[in-house]
Amino acid sequence: MKRPTPDQLVLWPLLAAPPAVVLVLYARDAMSYGQVLHFTGDWSVRLLILALAVTPLRLMFPRAPAMRWALRRRRDVGVAAFGYAAFHLAAYLAHKMSPALILQEGKEADLATGWLAFLIFCALAATSNDAAVRALKRNWKRLHRMVYVAAVLAFAHWLMTAFELRDAVVHAGVLATLEAARILLQLKARLATASASRSS
Repeated sequence: MKRPTPDQLVLWPLLAAPPAVVLVLYARDAMSYGQVLHFTGDWSVRLLILALAVTPLRLMFPRAPAMRWALRRRRDVGVAAFGYAAFHLAAYLAHKMSPALILQEGKEADLATGWLAFLIFCALAATSNDAAVRALKRNWKRLHRMVYVAAVLAFAHWLMTAFELRDAVVHAGVLATLEAARILLQLKARLATASASRSS
C-alpha cells in the first residue's frame, strides 16, 4: 500500500471534516434529520461533479499545473463523494428503522434511482485502487464509465426528492455543460488525429 502524499494528508482531512461536524451536531440535536440528508446528499453530488469536471477542464487547459494535480487527486474526490453518499444512506436507514418501510419506499421511482446510483457507486469505490486497475485491465475503464449512469441516476433522485428544485437544476446544468464540452473537445482531438494520419 502506497504511503499518502503530503497533499493527500491535507486533502483527506478537509474532505472528512464536514461530515464529522455534521455527525456531532446531529448527535447533539443541533441539526435535524432533514438537514443531514440535504447536506450529505447535496455534497455527494457536488463532489461527483468536481471529479467529473477534471477531464473537460484538463482538455480546456492542458498545460495548467492545477489540472495535473486535479487529475492525480480525482480518485480521492470520487471516493469522498461515495463516502458522503454512504453517510446520506446511513442517515436514511437509521431514521426509518423498519425494513418493510425501507423496501416499500425503495420501489418508488424517487428512491429507486437513489438506490441504483448508490449500488453503482459501491462498485466504483471498491475498484478505485491500483490493485483493481491491474486486475481488471481494460475492463476497469469500462466499469468506471458507469459513473455517468450513476450521475444521471443521482440527479434524477435529487430532482424527484428536492423541496427546492433550483439547486438541483443548476448543478445538473453545470455538469451537462462540462460534459458537452468534454465530448466536443474529445471529438475535435480525434478528428485532428485522423486528419494528421491521412496527411502522413
